[in-house]
Order: sequence, then C-alpha cells, then structure tokens
Amino acid sequence: MTNAALDQITDSPLLALYPQPLWHWFAQICAIPHPSKHEAALSAHIQAWAKERGLPVIVDQVGNLIISKPATAGMENRKAVVIQAHLDMVPQKNADKIHDFTKDPIEAWVDGEWVKARGTTLGSDNGIGMSSALAILGSKDIPHGPLEVLLTVDEEAGMSGAFGLQAGILKADILINTDSEQEGEIYMGCAGGVDAKINLALQWQEADTTQVAYTLNISGLKGGHSGVNIHLGRGNANKILARFLAAHANELGLCISHLQGGSLRNAIPREASCSFTLPVDKLELLQQRLGHYQDILQAELAATEPALRLSLVDAADPARVLQTKTQQQLVNLINSCPNGVMRMSDEVAGVVESSLNLGVISTTEDSINIICMVRSLIDSGRAYIESHLQSLCDLAGAEVQFEGRYPGWKPDNSSPVMAIVKATYESIYQREPEIMVIHAGLECGLFKKPYPHLDMVSIGPTIRFPHGPDEMVNIKTVGQYWDLLLAVLARIPEKTA
Repeated sequence: MTNAALDQITDSPLLALYPQPLWHWFAQICAIPHPSKHEAALSAHIQAWAKERGLPVIVDQVGNLIISKPATAGMENRKAVVIQAHLDMVPQKNADKIHDFTKDPIEAWVDGEWVKARGTTLGSDNGIGMSSALAILGSKDIPHGPLEVLLTVDEEAGMSGAFGLQAGILKADILINTDSEQEGEIYMGCAGGVDAKINLALQWQEADTTQVAYTLNISGLKGGHSGVNIHLGRGNANKILARFLAAHANELGLCISHLQGGSLRNAIPREASCSFTLPVDKLELLQQRLGHYQDILQAELAATEPALRLSLVDAADPARVLQTKTQQQLVNLINSCPNGVMRMSDEVAGVVESSLNLGVISTTEDSINIICMVRSLIDSGRAYIESHLQSLCDLAGAEVQFEGRYPGWKPDNSSPVMAIVKATYESIYQREPEIMVIHAGLECGLFKKPYPHLDMVSIGPTIRFPHGPDEMVNIKTVGQYWDLLLAVLARIPEKTA
C-alpha cells in the first residue's frame, strides 16, 4: 500500500465509527483500487496481512481467497462456518468526476447517518461484508468455531470466481453470505441470470458535407443496481434516447454516426449519447422537438428522475453515417427491446420474478453491440425472456448470444442456519426480521453445485443505490449487522456425530 493510501486511512473519518475494526478495514479497502477484474492489489494486501498473523491462505485457480482461522477456546467442536464476500466493486462515476478506478482511491466521507463517496460508487457492496469477515479474522476476543473466509473475484462482472470455485477446498458446514443490502431482512434465495449480447452489423455511407453535426446527450439519471432497483421506475438512458430517435429521426432527417450508452450490464444506464448530422434547415425543429420531449419526460419521471437532462452540443463532422435501412433497424431494435420488470413473483409478495436491463450500447467499426442483463427467480422465466430477445433479434436482422448463465438460489424454509439467524435477530432487537428472496444475483446458487451440503443464509447492512455514484451505506445498520453476525457465530451449534 502506498504512503498516500496509508495517509488516507490515518485521516479517514470512518475510523471514529462503530464497529471500529470493521471500519478500519473498510478504510483500507477504499484506499486500494479494486474494480472487477482488477482485484490483484487488494488480494495481495489481504494475503500479506493474513500471513503475518499465521492464518493459512489459499489462492485457488481463479483467484479466490480462502483464509482459515482455528476456533476460539472451548468452541472447537462447533460446526465450521465460512463467511463469504466478494473482492471487487462496481466502477461507476458521475460524468464530471475525474477518477481512474484502477489507480485512484475511493473518497469515502460521512454525511450524517450515511457513508458516501465523492462522485463515484462507494464499494460498500460488498466492501462492508468483506471488512466484517477480515475484522473477525483479526480479532482476539470474538468467540467462534472453526472459521473460513471466502473472498471471491469478479462477482460484479460475471461471477467467474463463484463459477470457478472447486469442490474440496472449503471444509465448512454453514455459509454466511454478506452481500445483502437491507438491515432487518434475512435472505434465503436469489435470482439467477444470463447476459444477452446482441450484435447488429452496420452498413455505412459517406456523410453529406452540407449538413451540420450534433451530439444529443442524455444525463442526470440516478441509475442503480439492475436487480435491486429495477422496480423503482427509474429512467434508462438507452431507452430514453431510442424513444426520441424512433419518434423524430425520420422527420428531422437525422443520419446517425455514433451511438453509445451505459457502461455496465448490471447497472441501470445513467447516460447515453447519439451523434448525427441533419439538414441545417431542420435545426430549429430539432430544438423544438427536444424541448417538447424534455417536458414529456419531466412530467412522466418527475418523482424518480428530477435531474434528467437532454442537451445538444456541436460535434465534429463525421466521415460516414449509417445507411437508412441499417439506421431504421437499429432504432427499432433498441426502441422495441424490453426493459425493466417483466413479471412480479406469485410466490413471494412484492418481489420481482423476472426483469431485463438494457445496460450497454457501444458502436464499433462495423457493428453495434448491446448487452442486456436478464434476471429471474425461475429458470422458465429467464428462458422466456431469452426467447423474446431471440425473436426480436431475428426480426431486426441482429444476432444474439446468451452467456454466463447462473442458477438462482432456491429457498429452503427448513434451513437450520436461517432459523438461528432469525432467532438471534429477535433476541437482540425484539422484533421479527423479514425472511426474503432478493432479485439480484448472489453467489450462493453457484456454491450449491460444488458444495450441495452447505446450509446458507445472507445478511447485510442497509445499502442504498448500489452500482451508482449515489451509493451509500447506513452507519447504524452496519453496527447492527456486525452485532448480529457476532451473535450468530456464538450460537452456531456443535457438530453431530
């Protein structure tokens, strides 16, 4: 860790918060860049720390860390527990924020009851869970049975760490996942998912040099987690842009030269842009149409997207633009692509069953690439959305591939560890927790394949707006989560013969 990073930890306002061991670790994690696929520096730091304390460390073939700690005195015969978190974070920032997630630390600060980051994602998803696991490993006075900590790589960008976890490495009987985001809720199931990668081949023509060039930008949206926040009715910048193009591109004679939007398939797109040319005599009409469209969007999304903004800026004259037929295919494809909640669950009230996030659009030399994140609590729901997208792409003349399918985590109402966590929560807080299924891709479903015997549960503090620059974690609930986790570890039963 660099001297600058060490100085940041020493000066961090997080060190005054409860519980101090957890927040001290979180300050270190914020100081070491760790976006998905760039976790090596943080992993090396944790490995060195563990080895200094004589804690056995395994780095498996895909880069997951498994750190073991013996039971505290008198608890040697308890069932073994693995506390699980992921090493990576989602790298998202505001457009005006200068930040390199592979080099720059996260600027965490305290805002009343919340910890936030300045202009970027905070990484409390899953940095708080990771911090709690490491704080317990480093403790000398927390009672627990045989303990393992599993820190997976690449959870946010494909779950390759969970996919690659091999049988036989973990010895535990119970797994506590720390990636949930609402205090007072115990998660016992989650959605599965798949990435839909759409490719539309492009045909170009020379740009008309008598036309003027502009770029239309969509900005100011909240974004957020494409599973946890998908039901909130937030605007998707890609869809907002396509809606305008579908309504007015032909009328205005727009000739598209570049289209892009979003940056992660599992984050609701906050920004999108389209560069184009148009006849100079259509410019006034374009400005009128944009003003009217802005009014429509403000009326429709006033409650959810008060900062939504459409802006038109000068662009460099392009050498080429899309042919008319290709442009029509592209606009129709994006405009008609489903997005948002597809169906609510019949079994779990208030929980989304199936959803789709049109997350990323990018233009290359010869194609437009679109990445959608499909989620569903049931395999048939996911398969239906795949079929829907396949049919749409067939009609649009595009190709689609489905990659990285991962299973959901099927709820187990008879789970012993869920019963322990529930009873422990009630004894501490004198109220019943909610037993929940989350519309997000926890890694638990993947762990069941190499470790079918694992009894699993997921808990965490209250995190708002993960996967976006508005991400924040509630300080009080971090303490509540910590107290619950320690109390659960103390209540783990003895092994049966």
